[in-house]
Amino acid sequence: MDLGLLQREVAEIIGVTESSIWNWEHGVEPELQYNPSITKFLGCIPFECPDDTVGRLAWYKRTMGMNLDHLGEAMGRDPEQLSDWLSERHNPFRKNREKIEQYLENQENFLLPEKI
Repeated sequence: MDLGLLQREVAEIIGVTESSIWNWEHGVEPELQYNPSITKFLGCIPFECPDDTVGRLAWYKRTMGMNLDHLGEAMGRDPEQLSDWLSERHNPFRKNREKIEQYLENQENFLLPEKI
């Protein structure tokens, strides 16, 4: 609204349908794959980043629009194991937690607004 754009124009910029924009404005969560385009359009990441390791991993996954398979491939981890951690069915042991931290630190540059 601040930019004076119509839903149709925002949809074109983000790469979705006008009805998707309407749905998002009315409380429907965007599909993961659109999060990077939404972030680029907004010029900021619209999700608060938690302080804990697993929460930051979930935030990264969401921000980058990744599913578990993509995240698993990027991290060299089994998607099922990631699912267990992200759903809090299991907590990663110290060594795995350290690997998650290292991965996130290496990805930090990709989360800067000018990179998105």
